[in-house]
Amino acid sequence: MEEKKINLALQVLPQAEGKNSYDLVDVAIKLIEDSGLTYQVCPFETVIEGKFDELMALVRRIHQELEKNGTEKLMTYMKLQTVFQQDVTIQDKMHKYNR
Repeated sequence: MEEKKINLALQVLPQAEGKNSYDLVDVAIKLIEDSGLTYQVCPFETVIEGKFDELMALVRRIHQELEKNGTEKLMTYMKLQTVFQQDVTIQDKMHKYNR
């Protein structure tokens, strides 16, 4: 059975002495952008569309890169949406709100 796409809502809250947290969040968003996955940045979290394993690998890369960039403490909040019979897409949920 082919693995379906799911949605991951990801919020990272990095803390680093003497660093702007928003700059560190931008590091995470750049990794998401570079992943080639479909995503949408929102005010409190970023929603990413992909297969489970590639999303979890991306979360690992984000954690590693934030640590390299001086993050001392990191809170990560994740929400997953799965429909086992079909892909879950951001567009399916957002098309009526896009203007």
